[in-house]
Amino acid sequence: MKRRDILVGSGAVALAGVGAAWLGARQMGSMDAYVAAVAATRSALSAQPELSDIVRYATLAASGHNTQPWRFRLSEGRVDILPDRALRTPVVDPDDHHLFVSLGCAAENLALAAAARGLPGEVGFDTSGDGSAMFRFGKGPSQGSALFDAIPARQSTRADYDGRPVSAADLRTLAAAAAVPGVDLVLITDQPRRGKVRDLIVAGNSAQLADPAFVRELKQWIRFSPRQAIDTGDGLFSVSSGNPALPDWLGPRLLDATFTAKAENDKYARQLKSSAGLAVFVAQREDHDHWIRTGRACQRFALHATALGLRHAFVNQPVEVAGLRPELADLVGMPGRRPDLVMRFGHGPTLPFSARRPARIIAPADGVAT
Repeated sequence: MKRRDILVGSGAVALAGVGAAWLGARQMGSMDAYVAAVAATRSALSAQPELSDIVRYATLAASGHNTQPWRFRLSEGRVDILPDRALRTPVVDPDDHHLFVSLGCAAENLALAAAARGLPGEVGFDTSGDGSAMFRFGKGPSQGSALFDAIPARQSTRADYDGRPVSAADLRTLAAAAAVPGVDLVLITDQPRRGKVRDLIVAGNSAQLADPAFVRELKQWIRFSPRQAIDTGDGLFSVSSGNPALPDWLGPRLLDATFTAKAENDKYARQLKSSAGLAVFVAQREDHDHWIRTGRACQRFALHATALGLRHAFVNQPVEVAGLRPELADLVGMPGRRPDLVMRFGHGPTLPFSARRPARIIAPADGVAT
């Protein structure tokens, strides 16, 4: 669910030297192997899938820094999607807001996949323990949908778009697709308000990059080489942000040399200008239940955008920097409430997909994850 990418200029790459690049290429794995590994996690459901196959679709949901902070507990007629607090990002997400939003994204994918194979049901919130999303299975005819078909193709595309507008009809269908009780969506396409949100994004980005703890946490989740991305199955792969693959030893050094607030702010300003609009999600309450609902709404928006041939990417700085939230809330006409997510959307390219780990499934009887 994060919108970070790595600025590695051609001049910086040249500094590495041809010899070092040749040596690193032998160690960092191939993009062909990476693409094959990722494709295996996105293969289609069979006509009679195992429950684990349906759960696999849940793991293709968005999550902050691609941490995939969920575990799945399977029981009779039900799947619980539990928060995995070992995968917290406490600097950027100190109250686990993004973590619970991610649970909602996964729950929506699971519900769509189950319905597509004749197991429609309902997503809910379990108030026991520390709270989790849950899905109760039902029975009925298969309910395939454009949203389900879009699950393997959805990605957070952190690239320049082409600036074309989205039609009023498509904006209406996007808003309708994202309608989830307890969550409000504001679409911003006019230039004056887009410019004001851009200024908040730049201000938030500057504040975050001035925080050494934020930068350290971010760097922990960046994957520079195909081999590293495959081995971990998570994190932010540089190639998925339109940047070159690099040896693991070289990538952090070049990042330190090139990852500056000015360069990042210029990039965000350019990317926002190239977008067709912004989507701001605002839950009606600040609690785990409504954060999960927000995740469902944003996942549905992203899937419908994908079905329409649109791209999207998160630009969440104004909601991650708490001091900027009131100004954003005022801007979208909801003073006093906490904005949850900001997403840009438009027409753009497809980039390599992010990796996914196998689903962590917990047997309810023994609590052992597999």
